[in-house]
Amino acid sequence: MHRFLIVIEQVEAGYSAYSPDLPGCVATGGSRQVLRQRMAEAVQMHVEGLREDRLPIPESRASAEYIAVS
Repeated sequence: MHRFLIVIEQVEAGYSAYSPDLPGCVATGGSRQVLRQRMAEAVQMHVEGLREDRLPIPESRASAEYIAVS
């Protein structure tokens, strides 16, 4: 099993997401729920494409956290 961080951003038309560990793997959706489903499908397809091309599946190295400032 592989786990990848996804970054979700709210945009005018809904939501957009990408995975820093999988360049080019992106999705959009009108709601967070739709976006999460589409992004899960995009990550799955990306990983399957890497396997079909016999390329290594990258290790997840990205992380995220919030920083508070005043």
